[in-house]
Amino acid sequence: MSSGQHNGSIWKQPTAVWAVAFASVVAFMGIGLVDPILPAIAEQLHATPAESELLFTSYLVITGLVMLFTSVVSSRIGAKRTLLAGLGFILVFAFLCAISGSVDLVIGFRAGWGLGNALFISTALATIVGAAAGGSAGAIMLYEAALGVGLAIGPLLGGLLGSLTWRAPFFGVAVLMAIAVIAISVLLKTPPAAERPQPVRLTAAFRALGTPALGLLAVAAVFYNVAFFVLLAYSPFPLGFDAMGIGLTFFGWGLALAISSVWGAPLLLRVVKRTTAIVIVLPLIAVDLVVAGILVESKAALVACIVAGGFLFGFMNTILTETVMDATDIPRPIASSAYSGVRFLGGAAAPPVAALLAELGGHTAPYVFGAAAAVVAAIVVLTGRRLLARADAAHETPARQAEAVALGDAG
Repeated sequence: MSSGQHNGSIWKQPTAVWAVAFASVVAFMGIGLVDPILPAIAEQLHATPAESELLFTSYLVITGLVMLFTSVVSSRIGAKRTLLAGLGFILVFAFLCAISGSVDLVIGFRAGWGLGNALFISTALATIVGAAAGGSAGAIMLYEAALGVGLAIGPLLGGLLGSLTWRAPFFGVAVLMAIAVIAISVLLKTPPAAERPQPVRLTAAFRALGTPALGLLAVAAVFYNVAFFVLLAYSPFPLGFDAMGIGLTFFGWGLALAISSVWGAPLLLRVVKRTTAIVIVLPLIAVDLVVAGILVESKAALVACIVAGGFLFGFMNTILTETVMDATDIPRPIASSAYSGVRFLGGAAAPPVAALLAELGGHTAPYVFGAAAAVVAAIVVLTGRRLLARADAAHETPARQAEAVALGDAG
């Protein structure tokens, strides 16, 4: 997408839009927030790396499962109530994480956090587009900006607060979410009944996954997310930095991901088809992970691989999501809900498996595992390429490209 497609009105938005955008920043911060404090949680709560990695797994499992039904929920109770429910769950469970006395409790409360995150993220984009001034492309770009800030700032805030105590990042999120709840309650209006969407069937996401093209992409996304979360969730352990050092490293990761997803992917898709881009970038991710595994004892090399991985993941998030949205004639909210749900479930297994592999084969083994998963994802897309001809042929407007960026990084 080109920045020239957006006029000055992108920043001249109703206060309701800014309230949702602020809440979006905080919600996306939660994805990388725990990275810098994983080693501290493992040490102070007497947990193994595999046990502390379950903080990601519980969060991702519940997020993935709930995302399969979020369109059902929001179509029945409305966007504002869905947003507030999501934020409320995040607030409560972030606070409970902060006061927990065992790693088992933190793992359980992170699952509740995942429930809130799924409800909020799946509804925020549509809410911003509906309430914004100046057209959908500008509104989506604003959402992208919130998303990029959240992904980059999350690890940095986790490092800053985590240098005080591992509990501080959780308290920080609870406070910010309380502000977001108040802002949305006051500033976001409930639309008239006539403007509310038709209720979505309970089985809509599962029916969507039965479509060959979407089913193929969901399988590829499972393996892709294994690679994604091996790098994101396991790397704090071999890095060996303090909370601030880990936070700065993953700030670079989030910044690289945001840059490539917003600007890099659209540029690449001007010269190659989507499926071609996928089978180019996924092997590059595998190479990056193999190099990370070989050079894992070098802190500088591992940091470089983490940031480079963020750059490559940004491409894939956007390109895969664009492909999902245009591969079938399924309504886009339902297709996105189905794809995102399966994708999160795929990523849920990666962190504890990576930690167990490290116990058996050292720090190199998890990265080899992630690289193999990226190669499998590439093979899945390559062998099923004919099913994705519709997505390769689809014409993208700037607004559709922008939405793909937003949904890709959200998922």
